[in-house]
Amino acid sequence: DISTLNRCFCMASESHHKENLHNLQLEDEGQHRNPSEVKMSQIVLPCHANHCGELSIGQLLKWMDCTACLSAERHAGCPCVTASVDDIYFEHTIGVGQVVNIKAKVNRAFNSSMEVGIEVSCEDLYSGRHWRVCQAFATFVAKRTDANKVQLRQVVPCTHQEQVEHSLAAERRRMRLIHHDIIQDLLNNKTFQRKNHDEDEALPTERTRVESVELVLPPHANHQVNTFGGQIMAWMENVATIAASRLCNAHPTLRAIDMFHFRGPSQVGDRLVLKAIVNNTFKNSMEVGVCAEAYHRDEPLRHINSAFMTFEVLDEKGRPCPLPPIKPEPQEGQRRYQEALARKKIRLDRKYIISCKQTEVPLSVPWDTSNQIYLSYNNVSALKMLAAKNNWDLFAYYRVEESQSLCFRVEFEMEIPAQRAFILLSDISRRHEWDQHYILCKLLLRVDEDDFIYQVVTPSVSKGGQYQDFILLASRRPPCDSGDPYVIALRSVALPSHPPTEEFHRGECLTGFLFCPQISYYNQASPEVLPYISTDIAGLSSSFYSIFCACRQYLLDNIMCTSAFTPSAL
Repeated sequence: DISTLNRCFCMASESHHKENLHNLQLEDEGQHRNPSEVKMSQIVLPCHANHCGELSIGQLLKWMDCTACLSAERHAGCPCVTASVDDIYFEHTIGVGQVVNIKAKVNRAFNSSMEVGIEVSCEDLYSGRHWRVCQAFATFVAKRTDANKVQLRQVVPCTHQEQVEHSLAAERRRMRLIHHDIIQDLLNNKTFQRKNHDEDEALPTERTRVESVELVLPPHANHQVNTFGGQIMAWMENVATIAASRLCNAHPTLRAIDMFHFRGPSQVGDRLVLKAIVNNTFKNSMEVGVCAEAYHRDEPLRHINSAFMTFEVLDEKGRPCPLPPIKPEPQEGQRRYQEALARKKIRLDRKYIISCKQTEVPLSVPWDTSNQIYLSYNNVSALKMLAAKNNWDLFAYYRVEESQSLCFRVEFEMEIPAQRAFILLSDISRRHEWDQHYILCKLLLRVDEDDFIYQVVTPSVSKGGQYQDFILLASRRPPCDSGDPYVIALRSVALPSHPPTEEFHRGECLTGFLFCPQISYYNQASPEVLPYISTDIAGLSSSFYSIFCACRQYLLDNIMCTSAFTPSAL
């Protein structure tokens, strides 16, 4: 049995070694370039800069949108328009005389829309130094000039990084579709509502109100006579900066732009009315809301876009300065004030859970209704990134930033359809039927139809020792298209209603299954899990072999089961 188990590990290692050679060959510089990739390089001139000699963020947004649009149109083969842009965090400023390098490529195509990844870096021509400025993900929609419906061809990832981005694009799309609902749910939570600051200390927001109008001319539009999305964002950034300056009587620095959607097009000849006001101030930052509306001649105003921008005021040493509280206007001002608090909560969750590196996110992130979609994204993306590691080897160790963790993978062939195996193994409450390490699995919360939170109890490693429990978020994902795997991802979360108790030792783990075409089981072992697997990894035990033989038999025994997975009935 032990030799069979070792052969199983070796076969997985050998197959990955062959795949890695293929990927590494493709990743070699000069051997592969994404067909949709577009690059733009611009020297920052004084006409592009603000009073501080730094590149205007509005100008940068125009360049980013132009580059991304060219990439989208290269893939689609027809005109494209900007539909939305995810959160953008500006890590560094860019000075006059430095070079901006922008690279855009299509990560994934859906029906008529596609996600374009944008990377912005800065280059100092004198020192040769390079650094990253920001990263963005924009959604573009293909628009044909005729009446035929657009059906985009699928993107075929050819490198390790392209495979990761292609896989995660589906999860990002899932988040975009419910972003508005998340904010509304948080605002409806009465415990979240907060009182305003003392009126004696607060500054009235009315003094920050800005309104400006722009006439859309041919240089502001693309070849379809539609106003560039980047141009609209540049105008919005301009009025937002003025509003922020009126509050602090200083020159603010734009740090972030929240996810935004274009609600309709604007054409040459339109008048764009831009309105901005400070919605709320926090300790060292402020949120400015901006609205863009368009009209032509006697037509009524059309809502084009709304955006929310976060500004800071820096001192001479580049440190954020404290900002005064504000006094919102009645009704609409109060609404904007409370919504800014909700957006700040969501902004911090998204930046912490999504934007930083996987190794910077602890396994047990506190779960609540406002961050559930981001934790689900992180759960699935962490498993896919673990699977996408291109240096799998027998008993391979991976170095993380502050500690070491052991990642392992077990593969076995499926003898039943992948969809059936996916349904059966999604039912975590039945895992004890084939996995001896699962004594109890209790459903604690049904988050939605694809995400559930369980409490899992496992036996003690030592005789007479304390049992261990895990609070696990289980996220299951069917394929978005024929090239995607079925995914079951599990990771630890902290659930306020179920804190650690003296009865169990609380553990953490990141684990899951991918089905394409064989079943692949992944586990990133934390110190609490290592005692369970150390003898198998050392080749001194065959419990892994027994468990996955039992899993195969469990699937065969239940192959005729026709009932769908319904945790709510458990």
